[in-house]
Amino acid sequence: MAKVLTPRSESYSQWYNDLVLKADLAENSAVRGCMVIKPYGYAIWEKMQRVLDQMFKDTGHENTYFPIFIPKSFFSKEADHVEGFAKECAVVTHYRLMNDPDGNGVVVDPEAKLEEELIVRPTSETIIWNTYKNWIQSYRDLPIKCNQWANVVRWEMRTRLFLRTAEFLWQEGHTAHATKQEAIEETETMINVYGDFAEKFMAVPVVKGFKTANERFAGALETYTIEALMQDGKALQSGTSHFLGQNFAKAFDVKFTNNQGKEDFVWATSWGVSTRLMGALIMAHSDDNGLVLPPKLAPIQVVIVPIHRKDEELVRIKEVVGALTEKLRAKGVEVKFDDNDKKKPGWKFAEYELKGVPVRLALGPRDLENGTVEVARRDTLTKEVVPLEGVDEYIVDLLDKIQKSIFQKAYDFRTESTVSVETYDEFKEQIEKGGYIMAHWDGTSETEQRIKDETKATIRCIPLDQPEEQGACMVTGKPSNKRVMFARAY
Repeated sequence: MAKVLTPRSESYSQWYNDLVLKADLAENSAVRGCMVIKPYGYAIWEKMQRVLDQMFKDTGHENTYFPIFIPKSFFSKEADHVEGFAKECAVVTHYRLMNDPDGNGVVVDPEAKLEEELIVRPTSETIIWNTYKNWIQSYRDLPIKCNQWANVVRWEMRTRLFLRTAEFLWQEGHTAHATKQEAIEETETMINVYGDFAEKFMAVPVVKGFKTANERFAGALETYTIEALMQDGKALQSGTSHFLGQNFAKAFDVKFTNNQGKEDFVWATSWGVSTRLMGALIMAHSDDNGLVLPPKLAPIQVVIVPIHRKDEELVRIKEVVGALTEKLRAKGVEVKFDDNDKKKPGWKFAEYELKGVPVRLALGPRDLENGTVEVARRDTLTKEVVPLEGVDEYIVDLLDKIQKSIFQKAYDFRTESTVSVETYDEFKEQIEKGGYIMAHWDGTSETEQRIKDETKATIRCIPLDQPEEQGACMVTGKPSNKRVMFARAY
């Protein structure tokens, strides 16, 4: 009973918190707003990391690492950037502790004040562009295409495990280019990489688009985003790619001599995804029984549970399982054989269901006699008995079917949850139901802010594939040539 989750229909928020804790993904730490990612949760993140890392390398990027501390003065050089992050920064002012003269533990040594305060990295554009100045002199030094896997700190007041924490893990790419067109192409390449990862590995359908000026990354000329829809009808920004123009190059005086011998400022991009993707994975697919993991990201893809009463029965089962496990691992399947005799099979079934293991096999003496095995699917909670002969091929095919089925279910939900409206009254009524709303907008920040203030809905993006369509803004009646996508969001 300790594993029971609050039903989604009762409280989606509590269901999510229950699931993160009871599936052993993460927990709150002793530091307010920070989390401990537990081994099972980190194993999922590691799989995400491995796949993305290879995708970055396949598109010509190299990994590097920059300091977690950034001089405060660096943030003063790009005005929009500092304004965007000023309220979220953690600041280091001293470098030493001392014993309290009154005997109350340790205190900050007042004599150890830093000459210049250091900001704990909220993002790395400033320190990276200060460094790139030393790396770039000529067009021959370009492009630079770096990525780093790191942690960042953004001092959030309201936190939720994975979705919004004061410290989180992420990757951030930072590239430098000789031309505007190269930088724009890089920005587009990376949002497509993120889109492919979300759909092909996370099984989460996403909408790719531009952010409005109000929602753009601080210091960017254009921000591309992938937006995912969660089961409660709220959107989750799941990855962003920014065309930074020459803003950071000008702020840090990063110039190069082009192939015509003329001096120019470098063109820049940055892009990133974070452990927020874990939240997307959980909320897009899981149910009241626990996690539902797409096979490509599941730490355990197949678990085998023996059913036996006598030791000699277990010995026979182990022989069969050993051979089957060898075949599955040779095909790249990650298998666990759970012969822990301290837990009953029923407890194990519930535990692996909670943890979202895609396929569960149950094998007992009767199965061995009949040459069969029971196969249970986590996504549909269905079972069937299949022949042991050739079951390895059957499972490989089944994992592929589960991956596609999970994606299709999420895709169908998104389709059913996307509507178009013409009037503001329609919009206000529809936004209470959740989902994506496609509506005309007059393009002004004032109208966008009014909608947000009155309905808590934001423009998630201007979809890249949205066709031209003449219409009138639902709020002001002013002309509009394209619908944009609204939703309430995390």
